[in-house]
Amino acid sequence: MNDATQASAQSYAPDSRNDEVEVYVNGAFFPRDAARVSVFDSGFVLGDGVWEGLRLVKGRLLAVDDHMARLYEGANSIQLDIGMDLDALVGEIWKTLRHNKMEDGAHIRLMISRGVKSTPNQDPRFIVGGATIVIVAEYKQPNAALKARGLKLLTSTIRCSTPDVFDLRLNSHSRLNFIQALIQAINMGADEALMLDDRGFVASCNSTNFFIVRGKELWTSTGSTCFNGITRSKVITLWRDAGKPVFEKDYTLAETYAADEAFVTGTLGGITPVTMIDGRKVGSGTPGPVTAGISELYKAFIGE
Repeated sequence: MNDATQASAQSYAPDSRNDEVEVYVNGAFFPRDAARVSVFDSGFVLGDGVWEGLRLVKGRLLAVDDHMARLYEGANSIQLDIGMDLDALVGEIWKTLRHNKMEDGAHIRLMISRGVKSTPNQDPRFIVGGATIVIVAEYKQPNAALKARGLKLLTSTIRCSTPDVFDLRLNSHSRLNFIQALIQAINMGADEALMLDDRGFVASCNSTNFFIVRGKELWTSTGSTCFNGITRSKVITLWRDAGKPVFEKDYTLAETYAADEAFVTGTLGGITPVTMIDGRKVGSGTPGPVTAGISELYKAFIGE
């Protein structure tokens, strides 16, 4: 991992143990440099598949029921037959963790494609076998230095799609529009892209969900054009349970620029402060007290 990636919202602390981790591919394990899928795999050919990212903390898979529900809902929506039921698939995750002797501090990427095709084309009827299932478990801890300084965001010209165009609640392998948005941000010296919806309201970031703080209020988008974030949902619930106001609403960039604080949420990073948007400081330009308070609530909830 190079210095540039340490500024990413998806960055993590390097861990040499990952060199020895073995990858699960359709029930077998391979060294990471020998793990392979076919060039005719529908995931490689067209991004035809779904995925989940999970964390292992002190022997527990965080929010595993929520993650699996999202995965199977997404697979069902594109008529992808995973080939095993939910409990069996969770069992394969645990098999991967046991195989690699992992008990804490791991991040799991579960990737499922429609499977191998007879020829590289779009039509799902050309599948010649069952689904391809890959599980990559790695030792990953959030980047503490990034949390201390906060993220810099750039508002992208690329919009989040509406459900009639591409439903972001479907956790699909296809991410090209978000990669384009991130490239715009990187080229302008930012860490992550802030993205608007089709009407110009704040929607999401390219890989995380976005919140602003105004006073003691949390504001986030309505959810119609952003990721169905599990950490997002937990944060909303935790803040409301603490008796604090949360608004899932339409709001503008002007209101965002006037925020006291901002942060993003995601499975790996949990809660990461945002300290600059479009070259403007957010609040004082340093991670704020409300974000810190929410982060402590979340850490207590997951048992960190």
